[in-house]
Amino acid sequence: MALPMTHSEASGPIVLIDGVCVLCSRWYQFVTARDKAHRFRFVAIQENEGRAIAEAHGIDPNNPTTFILVDGDIATFRSEAGLRILEQLPGWRWTRFLRAIPQGLRDGLYDLIARNRYHWFGRLDVCILPTAPRTQR
Repeated sequence: MALPMTHSEASGPIVLIDGVCVLCSRWYQFVTARDKAHRFRFVAIQENEGRAIAEAHGIDPNNPTTFILVDGDIATFRSEAGLRILEQLPGWRWTRFLRAIPQGLRDGLYDLIARNRYHWFGRLDVCILPTAPRTQR
C-alpha cells in the first residue's frame, strides 16, 4: 500500500522503525552496513519526528505494528517497504523477484512476525538509533 507524502517527508528516503524492537534494530544495522551511499535515514517511532510520520499514516506510535519507507511522495508498508529497501542495497537486487509471492501472503508472514517480535526477539530498554542523522547522502 502506498500513500502520498507530506512536503516535510519528501526530502529523501526515511525508514520509520520501532527503536526499541531488537528485530527492528537488527534491520537498521543490516541496512546501514550495506547502504554505502547513505541513502536511507532511519527514524525511531519513539522520536517526535517518528511519531508525527506514524500518526500521519494511521499508525499508533504507542503500538506500532509495521515500519514505513517514505521515499519521495510514496510511503510503503510491511513487506513491500522491506523489499523496496533491499532492492536498493548492493548485492540484494535479486529480492525484487520476491514480489512474485502474492502480497497478501508476504504481509501475512510480516504481520505474524510483527505481532510476536518482542516475544521472539526481545525489547531494548533504549533506542539504538543515533540521534543525529547520517550526514552523507
